[in-house]
Amino acid sequence: MTIQAEYLGMPLRLDDQDHENRAYFGLCARHSFHLQRCDACGLVRYPPGTACPWCGDPRAEWVPVAGRGTVHSYTEVHHAIHPGFREAAPYLVLLVELDTQRSQPTEHEAIRVLGNLVTPDGVLAPPEMVRKVGIGSRVRMVFTDVAQDIALPQWALDEEAPQPDRPWRYPSG
Repeated sequence: MTIQAEYLGMPLRLDDQDHENRAYFGLCARHSFHLQRCDACGLVRYPPGTACPWCGDPRAEWVPVAGRGTVHSYTEVHHAIHPGFREAAPYLVLLVELDTQRSQPTEHEAIRVLGNLVTPDGVLAPPEMVRKVGIGSRVRMVFTDVAQDIALPQWALDEEAPQPDRPWRYPSG
């Protein structure tokens, strides 16, 4: 059965044949972050897929992964195209480099996961929080529930981690 939900007025849909994403978002719905680990080479992968991007083997298992990392890059949205996001602008879309599997399989690679900057309860972050976050900020994963079987992985500032004095931010002007 197709799973349908809505996030800030935006429709979300997971079809029956989308096994990898159904499994991923189903685990997120339990507020549990798991990624696929290749049975052949042992590397973790994101986004979910049908085969390992490094060795091509289709066999994998879902393993728990710590949802902590560092902001690798970001986009600050000031003009929301979707009406549901207009009230939240400006908001951040973060590309977070996970602590898990950093510098593997080569020194330049890592698992990087997209998500919005949110408050610890999963609501899009207010402007004063948006201004504090930049490249180098430490974040942790939180989940925004959107349906019984779907939660979105998002990012909140990690209150337990040391933060840079001045995270790098794109010049504004």
